Amino acid sequence: MSDFDAIVIGAGNAGLTAAATLQRAGARTLLVERHNVPGGCGTSFRRGRFEFEVALHQLSGVGVEGQAFSLRGLFEKLGVADRLEFVQEHDLYRAVVPGRHDVVLPADWDGATDALESAFPGNRDRIARFFQLLKDVTFWQVAAMRGMPREEIDPVLFRYGLRSLKEVLDEHFDDDGLKNVLGLYWTYLGQPPSALRFQDLALTLFAYFEFKPWHVRGGSQAMSSAILDSFLEAGGTVRFNTAVEKIPTRGGKVIGVRLDDGEEVTAEDVVSNASLPVTYGMLDPGEVPAAVRNDLATRKLGVSGFVLHMGLNATPAELGFTTSTSFINLDTDDDRTYNGWRSLSEPARGVCVSSYDVAPIGFAPSGATHVGLMTLQYGDVWDKVAPADYARTKFAYAETLLDVAEHMLPGIRDAIEEVDVATPLTMTRYLGHPGGAIYGYDQDATEGWLFRNSERAPMVDGLHLAGSWAGIGGFQPTLEAGARVARRLLRSKAA
Repeated sequence: MSDFDAIVIGAGNAGLTAAATLQRAGARTLLVERHNVPGGCGTSFRRGRFEFEVALHQLSGVGVEGQAFSLRGLFEKLGVADRLEFVQEHDLYRAVVPGRHDVVLPADWDGATDALESAFPGNRDRIARFFQLLKDVTFWQVAAMRGMPREEIDPVLFRYGLRSLKEVLDEHFDDDGLKNVLGLYWTYLGQPPSALRFQDLALTLFAYFEFKPWHVRGGSQAMSSAILDSFLEAGGTVRFNTAVEKIPTRGGKVIGVRLDDGEEVTAEDVVSNASLPVTYGMLDPGEVPAAVRNDLATRKLGVSGFVLHMGLNATPAELGFTTSTSFINLDTDDDRTYNGWRSLSEPARGVCVSSYDVAPIGFAPSGATHVGLMTLQYGDVWDKVAPADYARTKFAYAETLLDVAEHMLPGIRDAIEEVDVATPLTMTRYLGHPGGAIYGYDQDATEGWLFRNSERAPMVDGLHLAGSWAGIGGFQPTLEAGARVARRLLRSKAA
């Protein structure tokens, strides 16, 4: 008899929901995590008087009570819905290009239409057509992802889904400012509008409009801890400060894991929330199928992040915050901004600003504000930085993010009480991801569910892949992915 029915590697979003789903269904499950707390990106840390949210900017998919197809349903199945307090953002974001526009986009279709028409007069009908296209493409994309036959799918998906966001925006609008405001979630997806598939932006915008943007009181760590508690209460076993160094097989079938202390633990199934390169690297080379080798050889590491976690000795109102989320860009040249992620020679040109106290999550003391400034960046640009130059280089680049932020928040430097700077090397160290990639592989046109599906097509018997490296990155997709992979595994055992 095996020690466990299933072993889950990694307590990130997908690992947690996979482990909890398995254990609550009666499968004896071991969760192994090399860090000392659960969460992966879904965690927080303290500096001085402040606790800092690591990665959650806006949680999509939560929806309101009773809304179908929302994350609330997943949280209820995991037994954590009543343990979490959700904090709603009533605006999607504030979009700022200095000297060009400063627009707040409400989190509802009509309000957004009115705000965009006010900022860019004469475009109401175009905006209405664009929003309807966005809804239509999203509807049929979800239908296709759920297995609807091609002949039953509306041709609108095939006409627009794989076209670039830039091409579709150019077809609908003439004003570069309006196109900039509507396309800003491209940074959540890691590809510029010229490369991003329209269906990806459509799905993202639709999710935030329909299900609203949210935070969790107590931060993403509260969510991670609640799911872990549910897993443990159901009888699950967790090992922290423990890494998996090998996934042994017998006759081409996974038989468990070997831990970093040499202990071998047996199980019929292993679910990996680690990256694909790390996961397959745990197998004996001869056990990695040629199809996997060929697949991984054609994939590109995605972007990482450069983040300033700041505790500010002033209130959001005193600092000039009007929304929880803001995007500040020096201009509307998205390709130039994207290309800047591949170099340290050019200063940051755009930042995502998260103020966690416009709708407070409980991390900042009274009269203070917890703020994150983030730009994306490819990890390999830091490989060329000598260790002796690392601190100087990261703080010099951090100043360029503050330069951008001051266009919307003049004097923000004067309010800094605590600051912690994270680079792609920080992401690599804490997450264990190659290149510090936060979304997994580059989410370009070749990486979508139409062309790659590592999650649904495991190549080694008993090895199951869950998380951003096997599908779509981000909090909602990975939370859902872990539970989905676990349910699929359970169904296969019941068949």
